[in-house]
Amino acid sequence: MTNLPPANPAPAGPPTKHQLALMIWVAVFPTLTVLNLALGPWLSDLGPVTRTFVLATIAVPIVIYGLMPRLHRIRARLLTRRAAS
Repeated sequence: MTNLPPANPAPAGPPTKHQLALMIWVAVFPTLTVLNLALGPWLSDLGPVTRTFVLATIAVPIVIYGLMPRLHRIRARLLTRRAAS
């Protein structure tokens, strides 16, 4: 009898709150940095609340629909590799 890894490893469960916090930070910080660098001059005349509203309106869909699904897939791949080792 050999100790082979299962043919189909169990899918990764949901992230812990600490993993999720790190994933959100990894998605949000670069997104806001790029948006501030790209739109900063255009938004400089706006007040802080309006500027934050514009940035959040652009950043949230990018993070939720673009970056977080990718980060979840990367996390699942890493955990699957670790479990197979």
